[in-house]
Amino acid sequence: MDGASRAVAKFDAKADVPASIVVFLVALPLCLGIALASGAPPAAGIVSGIVGGLVIGGLSGSALSVSGPAAGLTVIVLAGLERLGDYPSFLTAVVLAGLFQVALGFARTGIIGDFFPGAVIRGMLAAIGLILILKQLPHAVGWDADYEGDESFFQNDGRNTFSELFDIFNHVSMGALVIAAVALVVLVMWDSSVMKRASIQKRVPAPLVAVVVSTVVASLFDSVPSLATAREHFVALPAPESLGALLAGLHHPNFAALARFDTWVTAFALSIVASLEALLCVDAADKLDPLKRITPTNRELKAQGAGQIIAGLLGGLPLTAVIVHSSANIAAGGRTKLSTIMHGGLLLLGFLAAPRILNLIPLSALAAVLIVTGYKLCKPAIMREMWKRGWDQFIPFGVTIVAILFTDLLRGIIAGIIVGVAFILRTNFSRAITVMSDDDKYLVSMAGNVSFLNKAYLRRSFNSIPKGSYVLIDGTRAGFIDKDIVETLRDFLESAKHAGINVELKRSPTSNNPVFKTESASVDYSDSSMAST
Repeated sequence: MDGASRAVAKFDAKADVPASIVVFLVALPLCLGIALASGAPPAAGIVSGIVGGLVIGGLSGSALSVSGPAAGLTVIVLAGLERLGDYPSFLTAVVLAGLFQVALGFARTGIIGDFFPGAVIRGMLAAIGLILILKQLPHAVGWDADYEGDESFFQNDGRNTFSELFDIFNHVSMGALVIAAVALVVLVMWDSSVMKRASIQKRVPAPLVAVVVSTVVASLFDSVPSLATAREHFVALPAPESLGALLAGLHHPNFAALARFDTWVTAFALSIVASLEALLCVDAADKLDPLKRITPTNRELKAQGAGQIIAGLLGGLPLTAVIVHSSANIAAGGRTKLSTIMHGGLLLLGFLAAPRILNLIPLSALAAVLIVTGYKLCKPAIMREMWKRGWDQFIPFGVTIVAILFTDLLRGIIAGIIVGVAFILRTNFSRAITVMSDDDKYLVSMAGNVSFLNKAYLRRSFNSIPKGSYVLIDGTRAGFIDKDIVETLRDFLESAKHAGINVELKRSPTSNNPVFKTESASVDYSDSSMAST
């Protein structure tokens, strides 16, 4: 058992039980909303949430990440359903995608997760926080045109994130607004310094109190016509007459679809996107983890694949690790994966035994919970911290936020990584070659890795050296010197003879590069102007 696995081997029920309730309350509407947006049966989203908690939660080496259906997979689900024609055929692709993910885990491709820049991951978390606030505000006032859990800028209802906000004033339900306000007041008061002195505050999570109080308020509003909330503004968990009818409503894979090329294409796309989102999420959860545990990424891919297979066999949506659920788990004080497993158990219990009770919960109360969760991810202190770290951290952080807000999670992450890599190249470029001068004496110093990217700067520097000057070129501290740079050096040495420039190479027996190593025969500098120090 590796170090990460040992770190999550013990459960902390005192912290994890309350956290699991919070994750359950967050996951419930999102599972249903994503199923609706994906064109799948509502129960399919709940099935995936259950599998994400019980199966992936049990197999994963992550202490705090939570898996379930994710908005980032919705486009692939819709495209897959259109391509394959029916849901059972699509489930075959889900099972196949799980097998691909298990294979990726055994192939040790999880190492990709180690290359996500920290500034980009922090930008992703802040962007998700902003999206939660912006997307949940319409639900808080009782306007549920866009589905719960949507993270994309352009929405299925033809609007976008901001146009939806501008139009909410035409769709305000006074009852829903009051319920959301009550929930927000409870959430703020429960975490206040006054309440922290009470022992009950540590045992009962604030979101549970807010939801219970809001549900009571909503039931009281039923008798007040001006405040009564329409049925569509409540949780809509399927509630058939019997357990048999509930299970009969679930679909199962049609394995005849394995003979179709489209099934394999859909499965491959699902496996890649779901794996990337899972690696991003566990990396983000590790950064938020107060104990700073590190998730074994290859084990995570295997766990995700196993969960994907079981979800597909049971009729569930494709799933992955979900940042919203995971951040809610951490904010609620979760300490081990017991909270993830228990949230799956609560979804199962609610699905089988208490759908009618859960359907009494108003969506505006859950929106308030998500708004507070979002604020914790993007509060101003985080922005100030990234600003203090310098431009090379703040700009990739900011670009990631903006890109995710105006596109979606994966496109935003790619944009942030590109900018982050550009800063790395710029830093390496500026530090690789240094040129200093004192009258007609010049020092050209090379350090680190000097690549073809530095060739243009080196040529400009050489061209600016006047005739009759003395130039010392020191590459003894360079770890790597590209052949293009060596060629540029040769060209300058040749031109220096005709310009009367006296050039000296500083050599050392400890140099990593043969050009600047004592007794090196790799490069022939027989010209008399190339004296060695």
